[in-house]
Amino acid sequence: MKALLCHEFGSTENLKLTNTESPKPEKGQLVISVKACGVNFPDSLIIQNKYQFKPELPFAPGGEVAGIVKEVGEGIDHLKVGDRVFSLTGWGGFAEEVLADGYKTLPIPEGMDFITAATTMYTCGTSLHALKQRAQLKEGETLLVLGAAGGVGLAAVQIGKLMGAKVIAAASTDEKLTLCKEKGADEVINYSTEDLRERIKTLTDNRGVDVVYDPVGDHFSEPAVRSLAWQGRYLVVGFAGGAPASIPLNLPLLKGASIVGVFWGAFAQKQPKDSMANFRQILAWIKNGQLKQHIHHQYPLSEGAQAIQDLMERKVMGKNVVVIK
Repeated sequence: MKALLCHEFGSTENLKLTNTESPKPEKGQLVISVKACGVNFPDSLIIQNKYQFKPELPFAPGGEVAGIVKEVGEGIDHLKVGDRVFSLTGWGGFAEEVLADGYKTLPIPEGMDFITAATTMYTCGTSLHALKQRAQLKEGETLLVLGAAGGVGLAAVQIGKLMGAKVIAAASTDEKLTLCKEKGADEVINYSTEDLRERIKTLTDNRGVDVVYDPVGDHFSEPAVRSLAWQGRYLVVGFAGGAPASIPLNLPLLKGASIVGVFWGAFAQKQPKDSMANFRQILAWIKNGQLKQHIHHQYPLSEGAQAIQDLMERKVMGKNVVVIK
């Protein structure tokens, strides 16, 4: 089979399309013939050896796949050869075949295509867990989404609206903010041309926001925390801006606020019933047309490195997807 392998850690230039052996399932595992693989920010970290999971070299990036079950290992009884499935594999998805754990693999609902299945659950799973379990977002509250035109950002904008919040979307270009408005944002902030904190004051009549959803980090974090309302919640989702920020701890003290970590992968493993309930809600919203991923571009497997590079250079609105034919 063909796979886009990382033979040494570093840039996307180290990813090479390679002929390699097909994987073999062990107990509790299955092999999926990949049809589509979503591109996510951890893909850019894992090839640089900067992610919390560190696979042995060589490996293929790509942790969110959809395809057809090719082979089933011992101990799996909820899936069979030929089933259409989606799975969270961690890595390995930029390949014609991938090894997957049975407990992380589910049937694709009837009527859902492979591209939707491979590009929705990671971002929406993260965002619903963040807003529901971690922030406990309430109807009528104000939600600020940083990096709002990215994959998790757009998911947070849509899910925040579905949960009844007033949503303020912040992003770096007017083009990105136009997309955020199309996805339901009530207000927008261009933090390349506007002062983030002053604009939040204007939009909230100096009250501040109840929840900040931050997948960006870097220099936007502190002004966002300073913009929290009394008993606000700041969600640490990721660091697409390059680095975690240093937050003065007097800020949450003065505001009675909370700084809350969001680690969806650990949540899904440690609270599987709650995670499955979230999945059911996401799938219902998708089926009803209330939640829809924006696909920025589709790439063949041979251009998978470019798909990650475009994400790293912040050219992507919504999600990139690698399609394998």
